[in-house]
Amino acid sequence: MGILDLFRKDEVFGAKVLVCALGTGFDDLLKSDSQAYAQYYRETTTAVLPTIQALLGRLEQKYDVVHLLCKVTANGTITDESGGEITGTELIQRCCDHNVKLLWAATDNPPEAYIKGFGARGKRINLVMTLKRVGANFSEFLQKLLSRMAYGESMPLAWNQLCPQIPGSAHGDAPDCIFFAGRGAVMLLAYSQSR
Repeated sequence: MGILDLFRKDEVFGAKVLVCALGTGFDDLLKSDSQAYAQYYRETTTAVLPTIQALLGRLEQKYDVVHLLCKVTANGTITDESGGEITGTELIQRCCDHNVKLLWAATDNPPEAYIKGFGARGKRINLVMTLKRVGANFSEFLQKLLSRMAYGESMPLAWNQLCPQIPGSAHGDAPDCIFFAGRGAVMLLAYSQSR
Protein backbone atom coordinates (compact mmCIF):
# COMPACT_ATOMS: atom_id res chain seq x y z
CA MET A 1 0.00 0.00 0.00
CA GLY A 2 1.41 3.37 -1.03
CA ILE A 3 0.94 6.70 0.71
CA LEU A 4 -1.67 7.75 -1.87
CA ASP A 5 -3.79 4.71 -1.00
CA LEU A 6 -4.38 6.22 2.42
CA PHE A 7 -6.25 9.12 0.83
CA ARG A 8 -8.06 7.23 -1.93
CA LYS A 9 -11.75 6.66 -1.39
CA ASP A 10 -12.87 3.05 -1.21
CA GLU A 11 -15.86 3.36 -3.54
CA VAL A 12 -17.48 0.80 -5.80
CA PHE A 13 -19.80 2.23 -8.44
CA GLY A 14 -22.37 -0.33 -9.57
CA ALA A 15 -21.49 -3.05 -7.07
CA LYS A 16 -21.54 -6.61 -8.41
CA VAL A 17 -23.53 -8.94 -6.12
CA LEU A 18 -23.79 -12.73 -5.81
CA VAL A 19 -26.77 -13.99 -3.81
CA CYS A 20 -26.33 -17.74 -3.56
CA ALA A 21 -27.42 -20.85 -1.73
CA LEU A 22 -25.10 -23.74 -1.03
CA GLY A 23 -27.37 -26.66 -1.80
CA THR A 24 -31.13 -26.92 -1.85
CA GLY A 25 -33.82 -25.92 0.62
CA PHE A 26 -33.27 -22.17 0.57
CA ASP A 27 -35.57 -21.22 -2.34
CA ASP A 28 -37.78 -18.68 -0.55
CA LEU A 29 -34.87 -17.00 1.21
CA LEU A 30 -32.85 -16.90 -2.01
CA LYS A 31 -35.71 -15.23 -3.84
CA SER A 32 -36.46 -12.58 -1.20
CA ASP A 33 -32.83 -11.71 -0.52
CA SER A 34 -32.02 -11.51 -4.22
CA GLN A 35 -34.96 -9.18 -4.83
CA ALA A 36 -33.70 -6.83 -2.11
CA TYR A 37 -30.26 -6.53 -3.75
CA ALA A 38 -31.67 -6.29 -7.28
CA GLN A 39 -33.63 -3.15 -6.29
CA TYR A 40 -30.34 -1.28 -5.89
CA TYR A 41 -27.67 -3.22 -7.76
CA ARG A 42 -28.27 -4.07 -11.42
CA GLU A 43 -25.49 -6.63 -11.45
CA THR A 44 -27.13 -9.03 -9.01
CA THR A 45 -26.68 -12.73 -9.80
CA THR A 46 -28.73 -15.43 -8.08
CA ALA A 47 -27.46 -19.01 -7.97
CA VAL A 48 -27.95 -22.36 -6.29
CA LEU A 49 -24.49 -23.86 -6.00
CA PRO A 50 -24.17 -27.64 -5.51
CA THR A 51 -20.68 -27.73 -4.00
CA ILE A 52 -18.04 -25.72 -2.16
CA GLN A 53 -15.92 -25.91 -5.31
CA ALA A 54 -18.71 -24.28 -7.31
CA LEU A 55 -18.85 -21.47 -4.73
CA LEU A 56 -15.09 -20.96 -4.88
CA GLY A 57 -15.27 -20.93 -8.69
CA ARG A 58 -17.90 -18.19 -8.55
CA LEU A 59 -15.61 -16.03 -6.40
CA GLU A 60 -13.25 -15.82 -9.36
CA GLN A 61 -15.90 -13.73 -11.15
CA LYS A 62 -14.95 -10.80 -8.86
CA TYR A 63 -18.08 -9.98 -6.89
CA ASP A 64 -18.15 -7.04 -4.49
CA VAL A 65 -20.80 -8.68 -2.30
CA VAL A 66 -21.32 -12.38 -1.58
CA HIS A 67 -24.59 -13.10 0.24
CA LEU A 68 -24.49 -16.79 1.16
CA LEU A 69 -27.29 -19.03 2.37
CA CYS A 70 -25.72 -22.04 4.05
CA LYS A 71 -25.58 -24.07 7.21
CA VAL A 72 -22.57 -23.78 9.48
CA THR A 73 -21.70 -26.89 11.49
CA ALA A 74 -21.01 -26.83 15.23
CA ASN A 75 -17.25 -26.83 14.54
CA GLY A 76 -17.48 -23.76 12.27
CA THR A 77 -17.34 -25.37 8.85
CA ILE A 78 -19.63 -24.92 5.88
CA THR A 79 -20.52 -28.28 4.35
CA ASP A 80 -22.09 -29.03 0.98
CA GLU A 81 -24.47 -31.89 0.19
CA SER A 82 -21.66 -34.06 -1.21
CA GLY A 83 -19.59 -33.80 1.99
CA GLY A 84 -17.17 -31.11 0.85
CA GLU A 85 -16.33 -28.54 3.49
CA ILE A 86 -14.52 -25.30 4.14
CA THR A 87 -14.05 -23.34 7.34
CA GLY A 88 -15.53 -19.90 7.57
CA THR A 89 -12.02 -18.53 8.02
CA GLU A 90 -10.89 -20.15 4.75
CA LEU A 91 -13.93 -18.73 2.94
CA ILE A 92 -13.22 -15.27 4.36
CA GLN A 93 -9.63 -15.52 3.09
CA ARG A 94 -10.78 -16.64 -0.37
CA CYS A 95 -13.19 -13.70 -0.48
CA CYS A 96 -10.36 -11.33 0.50
CA ASP A 97 -8.16 -12.87 -2.21
CA HIS A 98 -10.84 -11.92 -4.77
CA ASN A 99 -11.49 -8.45 -3.30
CA VAL A 100 -14.99 -9.20 -1.98
CA LYS A 101 -15.98 -6.24 0.18
CA LEU A 102 -18.94 -7.82 2.01
CA LEU A 103 -19.55 -11.47 2.91
CA TRP A 104 -22.93 -12.11 4.51
CA ALA A 105 -23.75 -15.54 5.97
CA ALA A 106 -27.51 -15.11 5.81
CA THR A 107 -29.08 -18.17 7.43
CA ASP A 108 -29.77 -18.98 11.07
CA ASN A 109 -26.65 -20.42 12.65
CA PRO A 110 -25.56 -20.63 16.29
CA PRO A 111 -23.05 -18.06 17.55
CA GLU A 112 -20.69 -20.80 18.75
CA ALA A 113 -20.31 -22.06 15.18
CA TYR A 114 -19.24 -18.63 13.99
CA ILE A 115 -16.90 -18.18 16.95
CA LYS A 116 -15.19 -21.50 16.22
CA GLY A 117 -14.86 -21.17 12.48
CA PHE A 118 -15.10 -17.58 11.26
CA GLY A 119 -11.88 -15.77 12.09
CA ALA A 120 -11.92 -12.37 10.41
CA ARG A 121 -9.51 -10.42 12.59
CA GLY A 122 -7.10 -8.44 10.43
CA LYS A 123 -9.04 -9.19 7.23
CA ARG A 124 -10.07 -6.37 4.92
CA ILE A 125 -13.71 -7.37 4.54
CA ASN A 126 -17.07 -6.54 6.07
CA LEU A 127 -18.62 -9.70 7.49
CA VAL A 128 -22.16 -10.32 8.69
CA MET A 129 -22.98 -13.55 10.48
CA THR A 130 -26.70 -14.18 10.95
CA LEU A 131 -27.79 -15.82 14.18
CA LYS A 132 -31.57 -15.55 13.63
CA ARG A 133 -33.33 -14.00 10.67
CA VAL A 134 -36.42 -13.36 12.84
CA GLY A 135 -38.94 -13.90 10.04
CA ALA A 136 -39.81 -10.89 7.91
CA ASN A 137 -37.52 -8.67 9.99
CA PHE A 138 -34.53 -9.86 7.96
CA SER A 139 -35.96 -8.82 4.59
CA GLU A 140 -37.11 -5.45 5.90
CA PHE A 141 -33.77 -4.76 7.56
CA LEU A 142 -31.80 -5.83 4.48
CA GLN A 143 -33.89 -3.56 2.25
CA LYS A 144 -33.43 -0.56 4.58
CA LEU A 145 -29.70 -1.20 4.93
CA LEU A 146 -29.15 -1.54 1.18
CA SER A 147 -31.19 1.60 0.45
CA ARG A 148 -28.76 3.58 2.61
CA MET A 149 -25.61 1.90 1.33
CA ALA A 150 -26.54 2.11 -2.34
CA TYR A 151 -26.73 5.89 -2.16
CA GLY A 152 -23.50 6.60 -0.32
CA GLU A 153 -23.49 5.56 3.32
CA SER A 154 -20.78 3.24 4.53
CA MET A 155 -22.07 0.01 6.00
CA PRO A 156 -21.13 0.79 9.63
CA LEU A 157 -22.90 4.15 9.43
CA ALA A 158 -26.02 2.66 7.79
CA TRP A 159 -26.05 -0.23 10.30
CA ASN A 160 -25.76 2.15 13.25
CA GLN A 161 -28.59 4.33 11.92
CA LEU A 162 -30.88 1.28 11.84
CA CYS A 163 -29.56 -0.40 15.01
CA PRO A 164 -27.80 2.13 17.24
CA GLN A 165 -24.97 0.44 19.09
CA ILE A 166 -25.94 1.60 22.56
CA PRO A 167 -25.42 -0.89 25.39
CA GLY A 168 -28.71 -2.38 26.52
CA SER A 169 -30.70 -1.09 23.55
CA ALA A 170 -33.16 -3.50 21.94
CA HIS A 171 -33.69 -3.82 18.20
CA GLY A 172 -36.94 -5.75 18.00
CA ASP A 173 -37.40 -5.03 14.30
CA ALA A 174 -33.98 -6.33 13.22
CA PRO A 175 -32.54 -9.80 12.75
CA ASP A 176 -29.96 -11.09 15.22
CA CYS A 177 -26.59 -10.67 13.52
CA ILE A 178 -22.93 -10.14 14.27
CA PHE A 179 -21.35 -7.43 12.12
CA PHE A 180 -17.57 -7.21 11.73
CA ALA A 181 -16.44 -4.03 9.95
CA GLY A 182 -13.07 -4.99 8.52
CA ARG A 183 -13.59 -2.69 5.56
CA GLY A 184 -15.81 -0.09 7.15
CA ALA A 185 -15.11 2.81 4.81
CA VAL A 186 -16.10 1.02 1.62
CA MET A 187 -19.08 2.47 -0.20
CA LEU A 188 -21.10 0.06 -2.35
CA LEU A 189 -22.93 2.47 -4.62
CA ALA A 190 -25.86 1.55 -6.81
CA TYR A 191 -24.87 3.45 -9.89
CA SER A 192 -22.02 2.59 -12.19
CA GLN A 193 -20.64 6.03 -13.04
CA SER A 194 -18.62 8.26 -10.76
CA ARG A 195 -20.08 11.48 -9.44
